[in-house]
Amino acid sequence: MSGFEDIKKEYEALLIQLSDPELISNWPKFEELSKKKTSLEKVMAKAGELESLKKKIEENKGIIAAQEDQDLVSLAEAEIVMLQEKEKEMEKELSSPIKEENEEPAQNNVSESLIMEIRAGTGGEEAAIFAANLHEMYSKYAALQGWKQKTLDSSESEMGGYKEVVFEMAGKGAFQKMQHEAGVHRVQRIPATEKAGRIHTSTASVAVLLKPKETQFKINPSDLKTEVCKASGPGGQNVNKRMTAVRILHIPTGLAVESKTERNLQQNKESALAILSARLLERQKEIEQSKTAGERRNQIGGAKRAEKIRTYNFPQDRVTDHRIKKSFHNIEAIMEGKIDQIVEALAKEATVIA
Repeated sequence: MSGFEDIKKEYEALLIQLSDPELISNWPKFEELSKKKTSLEKVMAKAGELESLKKKIEENKGIIAAQEDQDLVSLAEAEIVMLQEKEKEMEKELSSPIKEENEEPAQNNVSESLIMEIRAGTGGEEAAIFAANLHEMYSKYAALQGWKQKTLDSSESEMGGYKEVVFEMAGKGAFQKMQHEAGVHRVQRIPATEKAGRIHTSTASVAVLLKPKETQFKINPSDLKTEVCKASGPGGQNVNKRMTAVRILHIPTGLAVESKTERNLQQNKESALAILSARLLERQKEIEQSKTAGERRNQIGGAKRAEKIRTYNFPQDRVTDHRIKKSFHNIEAIMEGKIDQIVEALAKEATVIA
């Protein structure tokens, strides 16, 4: 595995380069190193799988050598044959990682990634807690779908809710399933802070943005103004000691984004750029739609933050989507991420309307 050791050393050297604050002013170099980092991470992941396979093969050889249980020996022999086949396939993949990286299938250009933004609306601290509840609901749904997810930026409230949270989801059918979640979500319940037992109504807004791939949307580096500063907020005593927070301004549009959730400058810069590119793509789509405002728009897919789309009524154990005029029960399960029936109902109605 000497080749893997070389790759590991190269990866560690890349991390040192990417952590250099001076790199923030050299955007092309930053993008080049970031792509290389992603490529090396894929190779290292495959090498890790190969190492695990080799260990299992050795374990099975140990069982065969011991010959204490003939049934176990037979199972070990059969498993070794299967593992060795996988080992050959994995070694073949590792022999040409750069080729695989550069020859991406054309169908992969269709983005399966999205960025969701959840912001607390009316209702003070209860609205922030509800925003956190929605984030948890979508995160659990993503986990059930087998999607990858990552928090790009967040601002917590005093009681552990979110004033705002921005996160990425990636996986098969992710955007297609989540696109109808955009709009204002309303909750009716007795807040934990309520001592008189009164039901309060609070809101949180959800935005769903398609994350563009490089082949779909390009940002001119000269249009960007990037600043770094010390992160603030929760994260331990070391959070404010290093320049890790990133703020990027898109000069032509005035759009500004920031990311501070990671302790690493390079990761925060990647997150900020992901948010910015998604917002710019959304703005471009809105401009195109305004040019064809006379055309009939899909009443579900066109939901915006100003539109109340759904009510979560806890006392009545009911979630109602106002666009399709349909209610769903077992709110506890829904808040645990089991929203398949809602997602499917919206997709079906959108297809009928379209």
